[in-house]
Amino acid sequence: MTEIAGELGSEASGAPRPQLDVGIVHDWMPGLAGGERVVQQMAATFPNSKIYTLFDFLSAAERAEVSGGAPIEVSRLNTWPGVQKYYRYLLLQCTRAIEEFNVTHHEVVLSSSAALAKGVITSPEQPHIAYIHSPARYAWDLTHEYIDELGGFAAGLKKRAAREMMHRFRKWDMRTVAQVDHYVANSEFIRKRIWKTWRREAQVIYPPVDTSAFDLGTGPREEFYFTASRMVPYKRIPMIVAAFNARPHLKLVVSGDGPEMDKVRALAGANIELLGHVPFETLREKMQKARAFVFAAKEDFGIVPVEAQACGCPVIALGHGGTAETVRNLGMDDPTGVWFDRQTAEDLGAAVDRFEAELSAFNAEACRNNALSFGVARFRRELEDCVRAQLA
Repeated sequence: MTEIAGELGSEASGAPRPQLDVGIVHDWMPGLAGGERVVQQMAATFPNSKIYTLFDFLSAAERAEVSGGAPIEVSRLNTWPGVQKYYRYLLLQCTRAIEEFNVTHHEVVLSSSAALAKGVITSPEQPHIAYIHSPARYAWDLTHEYIDELGGFAAGLKKRAAREMMHRFRKWDMRTVAQVDHYVANSEFIRKRIWKTWRREAQVIYPPVDTSAFDLGTGPREEFYFTASRMVPYKRIPMIVAAFNARPHLKLVVSGDGPEMDKVRALAGANIELLGHVPFETLREKMQKARAFVFAAKEDFGIVPVEAQACGCPVIALGHGGTAETVRNLGMDDPTGVWFDRQTAEDLGAAVDRFEAELSAFNAEACRNNALSFGVARFRRELEDCVRAQLA
């Protein structure tokens, strides 16, 4: 936090700007993840704010961490019995509930939206700035994949219901596009998706990464590669394991757990070490000591590769999506990693081979300096400038 305060202080000049009364609207808070971290920094940037969210399943400690003392108002849906188990299926009910929040008394409305928050109703004189994590993928570019994955009992009926639900959601989603005065995307990748989906221009403000929680460490780097992730299909952990199975002379350490853990365990060769879920301190230590961090997902932004670079660790990553913006490819000035083009074990393996051949091109300071450009202080400064510009 000292690093954040110091950077913010160094940017300040002249008299402090008056605090704004901001209504912060967030889709939902099922846990403490990237979206909640963005809300946390929004509330810290605007201390006179109030937070509105459809569902709040946080613990008391997590809630206090996110809100920083700001009041939180939840929707009526949050009181439904057992809703934590099925809230994701209430998409159409959520479109109504988000419109029930009365935010019209705030000076400005700032929504944090991956699906619903941008649909909040504002008054004509209120600027509404929407920070978009992504247009709802399950309703737009991934809708066919989402529906095709529905199986089990009455699969045909579930698919028909899902198609109707997505059709109705898309109509609502398009209707709410015009209610936003200014769009902010969390990456250039999402800026392009906003244009493709809604035909609206967007400013890019990268999300906050708490780089102050990571450092270079003191010991030498060791001869192992590292990856850490929830083991869900789009993270492609089995693909990473397959690439290193083909290189038995290279060690891979894997942290994380999830639905694909059994598949990963069955694939892993003798050179693969599976840690399961580990505490933060262990995660940071592995990033400080690994030869490189491996990341194969196509993310809208991707916080973990930035955290790895904050530890001075180069990143081998897909050259599409957010990592194409946060990792400097071999051949650029001060490279911080190597890109691969396709999500295949062969392409990833070839990137590992290139990295091995060019180890001397990477250094820890370049990696950390690149990570610092995505820090919390930068996010808060750019966000406040954006909001005040819209008010002006």
